[in-house]
Amino acid sequence: MSFSEWTQLSHENPERAAREFRRRLNALSPDHQKAMISWTPSVETLATSFRKADSSGGGLAGVPYLLKDLFPVRGVVMRAGSTLLPEVRPTSESDGFLVRVLEKSGAVLAGTTHLNEFACGLTGENPHFGDVLHPRHADRLSGGSSSGSAAAVAAGLVPLAIGTDTGGSIRVPAAFCGIYGMRLSPHHPWINDAFPLSRNLDAAGLFTATAEDMLTTITTLIGSGSSKRALNGVYLGFDGWVSADDDCARAIEAAGQAHAPKADQSTREELLSGFRGSSQAYAVLQSIDAFDVHREWIDRHKARYGADAWHRIDRGRNWTDREIEAAHVKLAALQLLWRKFFLTFDYLIMAATPFPALRKDACTLENRQRLLDLTSPASLGGLPVLTVPVHLGSGLTSGLQIVVSTPISPAISMMLSRERSVAFSA
Repeated sequence: MSFSEWTQLSHENPERAAREFRRRLNALSPDHQKAMISWTPSVETLATSFRKADSSGGGLAGVPYLLKDLFPVRGVVMRAGSTLLPEVRPTSESDGFLVRVLEKSGAVLAGTTHLNEFACGLTGENPHFGDVLHPRHADRLSGGSSSGSAAAVAAGLVPLAIGTDTGGSIRVPAAFCGIYGMRLSPHHPWINDAFPLSRNLDAAGLFTATAEDMLTTITTLIGSGSSKRALNGVYLGFDGWVSADDDCARAIEAAGQAHAPKADQSTREELLSGFRGSSQAYAVLQSIDAFDVHREWIDRHKARYGADAWHRIDRGRNWTDREIEAAHVKLAALQLLWRKFFLTFDYLIMAATPFPALRKDACTLENRQRLLDLTSPASLGGLPVLTVPVHLGSGLTSGLQIVVSTPISPAISMMLSRERSVAFSA
């Protein structure tokens, strides 16, 4: 169901809207529910929320959404994909900033979603609650860390979900699940009271199933830019930079060049030179921040962590001074590169993933590295990124990253309007 269909149902019958959400949730298997959903309100409470939303007059009135379990919700236990967090951090006594923004818009909180433990990962795996499977390809994973949120939208449970993106956790699951994703910027008010992976790199983000619903969400919650001049963007292809599966490379190449010309040789060489090494700098800086968050309990409760999460957080205290200095140098150089790029261009298009959704046995360090090579440049640049799906001949999906300098860039509205037109004409 689209935004408009939920809005109409909520207006006509709030109780039926609440039951419809519950029906969709119950259509999932118990294992899928356990892996995807952390908390939901009762049907009665949800109906009350729909009733209240109908009178809000907001641009998202009656639209149910799910919230990645990193954002405070009054009286709701936050787990962050772990079993440990409720024991070391009190339950919030008030709603977080983003929840209040969404309530003002008329959106209805229908529950919270699971994630890779402590947001450490890009796969959708979780050793405590189960792996979040791809809604349409059950032999593959949804991608993460915003796995539950992305999968819920792709499965049609809700039309809108909230996630976070530090190193690709909006972009990767959006691409894997064939939906739209929007990553904002670090230090935006939406992310400031969320439980952090990296206080310096975390960004809040959105998922929707359609371009039209994404455009509505952005326009309602953030605003939209307009331009009286033609926008100038370029596409940066794989061309040996990141190893990509053949079918993915062909589809990405066609989709990218449908939206923008390929970058000229000088621009391409300058970008690739600056992007090389960004994933290593990201690993250093993100893990230092993560260890700082967990330092009070990571040793005392080591047995409560999954092995992957503990390792990725623990390494933050083990980098050498030389490695840390090199990471900061790369960060400064990359941010300078992006500033120079946006003096000439309005947006950059590049692949979101080099392959479609992975099977569990393919969730290797090598494939994680391939993902981070694509996602870490924008992460270190602190930049907003729109992800649009790219459909492959196999029935699976990848996606394009549209990297911009501000979330109200006219390029975002332009790209979503193009995507919407294609959907309407199909």
